[in-house]
Amino acid sequence: MALTTFSGPVKSNNGFIGQGAADLTADTTLTVNAHAGRVLTTNDADGKFTLPTITSDNIGSTFTFYVETAATDMDILTDGTDKFVGGLFTGVNDGENGKTFISGASNDVITMNGTTKGGLVGSMVTVTAIATAKYVVSGTILGSGTLVTPFADA
Repeated sequence: MALTTFSGPVKSNNGFIGQGAADLTADTTLTVNAHAGRVLTTNDADGKFTLPTITSDNIGSTFTFYVETAATDMDILTDGTDKFVGGLFTGVNDGENGKTFISGASNDVITMNGTTKGGLVGSMVTVTAIATAKYVVSGTILGSGTLVTPFADA
């Protein structure tokens, strides 16, 4: 990101969000400053990617995950208090119909395994902090076999 100089008052209710990509190659606890607003390429097949705790300062922060290395046991996690709302469409390319899975009220983990729970290369998941203890999730994940929900409780 280029150096920016401001002249006069500047107001940002939720901070300034970086742009570009960030490569996740190991278990990572995400931060708003380093990861929000970026495309997060996941290159750890069994990585654990933990979202920041939602506070009034980071509501509106969005994290977009792109699966670049097929998942075997990849997790997107909240802190356990924050929960997911929304859903994910799981698409397949073997003539079967895809399925949409809706998160349950207590779900705080998305697990992808590269087959029945999605997570093949090209899968994308977006999560946005929309309220205290609430991340909305959407996206399309790619899978195979008899599809099952990627949502779970820690």
